[in-house]
Order: sequence, then C-alpha cells, then structure tokens
Amino acid sequence: MQIVRNILKTIVALLLIVYGGLIGYAYWPYGEGIPVEELAGPDDKFIDADGIQLRYRTWGQPRPAQPTLVFIHGFANSLQSFNRIAPLLTEHYQVFALDMPGFGLSAKPVDHDYSNLSQAKIVASFIAQLGLENVVIGGHSMGGAHALHVATIAPQVTGMILFNPGIITTGVPSATQYFIFPLPRLAAKTFSAREFRESFLTSSYLDPGIINDDVLDELMLGPRSEGYIEGTTALMSYYKAGDEINMLADVKVPTLIVWGIEDKRKPRDEAQQLNNKIKGSRLIIVEDAAHYVHEEKPGIAAQAIIDARGFW
Repeated sequence: MQIVRNILKTIVALLLIVYGGLIGYAYWPYGEGIPVEELAGPDDKFIDADGIQLRYRTWGQPRPAQPTLVFIHGFANSLQSFNRIAPLLTEHYQVFALDMPGFGLSAKPVDHDYSNLSQAKIVASFIAQLGLENVVIGGHSMGGAHALHVATIAPQVTGMILFNPGIITTGVPSATQYFIFPLPRLAAKTFSAREFRESFLTSSYLDPGIINDDVLDELMLGPRSEGYIEGTTALMSYYKAGDEINMLADVKVPTLIVWGIEDKRKPRDEAQQLNNKIKGSRLIIVEDAAHYVHEEKPGIAAQAIIDARGFW
C-alpha cells in the first residue's frame, strides 16, 4: 500500500511540475508589441465600429448595378485570406475584407464578447459605418458562421457566400471549449510562433506551398501588434460551440456555397447537407481544393461568384 501511495505522490509531483512549467512558459514576458499604425501597409484602412477599431481593405470601385462583397476570414487568419480571390472579382464587384476583432491588425479588447453573434454585430456596424447598401456577405470557416448571423441581423445584406463554413461542423478546435488556466494564454503564445502558425495552416491545404513567406509575413502581423497576448488570451477563453445549424432553415437571402471537396476537417457529405438545409441555395463543388477553397482555387471560386450576379 505504501508503494502505491509513493507512486501516486510521485505522479502528482510530476504533474505539478509540468503544470508549473506551463504557467511559467505562458506568462514568460511577451513584449509590448508594435502599434498597428506602424505595421499597417499602404492599402490598409481603419474604421471604428461600436468602439472597436477594425482594419479593412478594398478592391475595385463601386458597381451600382451589383452588390458590394464583404468577406470575413476564419479562425487564426486575417483579411489576407482574400488576397488571391478579391482582385479577380473587381470587374464585376467592389470587394471589402476586414480583420475580425481579436485577429490581424484589428483591436483585441480583453473585455469583448467573442461569441459568433457578438462578432457579427461588429460586422453589421462596420457595414453601417461605411454606408454600404446591397451587400453580399461572405465568410470562410468560422467566418461563415459569422456571415450567417450578419445575414440575419443586417438589413443591408441581400445575399450570402459560404466558403467551407464552420456551421454544421465548426472551424475552431473544439478543445478550446475545455481550456482552463493557463491554457488560453498558452494557446495565444503558441499561435504567436511562426512555425506553429505555418504547420496549423498547411495541414488544411492540398497545396501547402500556398503558405509562402509573404502569406506568413502578413499572418504574423497580428502577433506582433500591441495587445496581442492579452486580447488573444481573452479570445481563446471565450470559445463556445455555436448553434448556427438551427438557423439555416430561416435563411432568407440567396446563398451561394463554394465548397472544396477535399476538406480534411469536414465529412464529404457536409456540403450537400448545408445545401439541403438552406432553401434555394446554390452549391458549387470545387475539385482539387480543400478547406481554403477560395485560396487554392481562387479562379473557380471567383467565377462562381461572377456567375451568380443574377442570383442575388
């Protein structure tokens, strides 16, 4: 019996040492970060939406006869996710893309509600602040769940585009809903490492070569910015599984689903499930593309959106 007690004591001691090591690593000084104005590029713009500063970019000029496209990126990404597809759309649409609160060079407030609905309300405010009308909202992965909420609450939205959205199955690692101290800060610290960010993303591509140095340089602007570690810790603490699947039957706007069929994160039949649940939706299956369909096959994805001009 004494042997068992000693073994248990040893295990507990080792666990405490490991736990202490995690706390030490997570809270090792991170640095103050760089003001976003110093990290922003010449094409970056900023706007205040409900007290939160958002970075955004635009491509093309207003097209009065066509809706304006507003794109929302997925988890652990930024507006750079649309750098490949947006220029292909400018002959027919004006395109906006923004960094969501907590990501990229947008503000990362520690007291913000990072739920999907709350994030969508910020996008709705963004649309209103810019005076946009006749908007087709688009979202990739977690951004697809945000887009669904925006389509529900923003009266300016007349259509929706979903790129492999995190609605039936989420695009956010489910383990984050079980995070306890100091795991949220540890996750924030881990995502600040260029090597980890690269491996996290490339695992979701058929062609990992898309994640080149230019892409990584843009993605790493967020971790270099002021307030990253505190804000991302708050964000990582907030994940909850959404119930967006229950909203699909009530979608009122024309919806285009662009789906990379080789998505490693989702079952192959999920695209058809989504199409069946959204009345009147149009499904485009893209071969030889995975989770980041708009990045791996921007030409095909763009053409699907161009062909939908009469659909909206």
